[in-house]
Amino acid sequence: MAETHIDTPAAPPPSRLRRIWESDLIWSFRHSPVAVVSFAVVLLMMLSALFAPLIAPHDPFNPVTLNLMNGFTPPGQANQFTGEFFVLGTDDQGRDVFSTILFGMRISLFVGLSAVFLAMLIGVTVGLMAGYLGGWTETIIMRLADVQLTFPAILVAMLIFGIAKGITPPEHRDAMAIWVLILAIGLSDWVQFARVVRGATLVEKNKEYVQAARLIGRTPFAIMLRHILPNVLNPVLVIATISLALAIIAEATLSFLGVGAPPTKPSLGTLIRIGQEFMFSGEWWILVFPAMTLLALALSINLLGDWLRDALNPRLR
Repeated sequence: MAETHIDTPAAPPPSRLRRIWESDLIWSFRHSPVAVVSFAVVLLMMLSALFAPLIAPHDPFNPVTLNLMNGFTPPGQANQFTGEFFVLGTDDQGRDVFSTILFGMRISLFVGLSAVFLAMLIGVTVGLMAGYLGGWTETIIMRLADVQLTFPAILVAMLIFGIAKGITPPEHRDAMAIWVLILAIGLSDWVQFARVVRGATLVEKNKEYVQAARLIGRTPFAIMLRHILPNVLNPVLVIATISLALAIIAEATLSFLGVGAPPTKPSLGTLIRIGQEFMFSGEWWILVFPAMTLLALALSINLLGDWLRDALNPRLR
């Protein structure tokens, strides 16, 4: 009697979302409590800054809503004159500290993200050119990078900020201060992107797929953009994540020194500078809460960058 065989249907291929969920990067993220907590903190702060006008109980920069009688209200207490309650207290002008932190965090994150994007754009571009073209192009770019590395980044940013602000018309300085700050931090931070991309490009340009692209007549620009760039992005993402924390700290440092964000658009650094004036007179909350916010934001981004560096390192897989 002949045996009959019943073919079992093949299992359907996993969906794209399922493949992403089971990828090595997401698996590493799900099994790293530090990365999960850091990502949650960063996401919460970014969303809070983005929706600050909807979340903040007061508009701290609208003079119509300010009441000087609310000044120096301690956190968690109602003002003795007006009876208004403020979770994190108020500053000397009666502004709600919680609201100023939300709005100040918007400026800090905007400056940090924009500066890192500018530094990454410049660094990746010149790094690709230096690594692929070589010759005098590489020599000039790398010597400029070496010269800039001899100076602390914060001093380079202060120099660029001073020059750019000096050539800006006085009537436009406050309006252009944020953009000048982005330019200063971005131009002071491109070197590390350029050096890493140049090193990775030197390795990639000698591989078979680049040689094949040359043989079929692809232009150097197309080879750099379509073939080499996607293969050197992993270290760039790691550097960008860590540079974001450094850019936020650099912005806070410049604003604390009085050469950053204008008083009309204060960042976390400006709030810390204002708060330190009242630290020893007993109004500690004006300084402590913005400083703690800056610390939590920078630390969470740094921890997230450390995890990303380890997760994208093939030697640790």
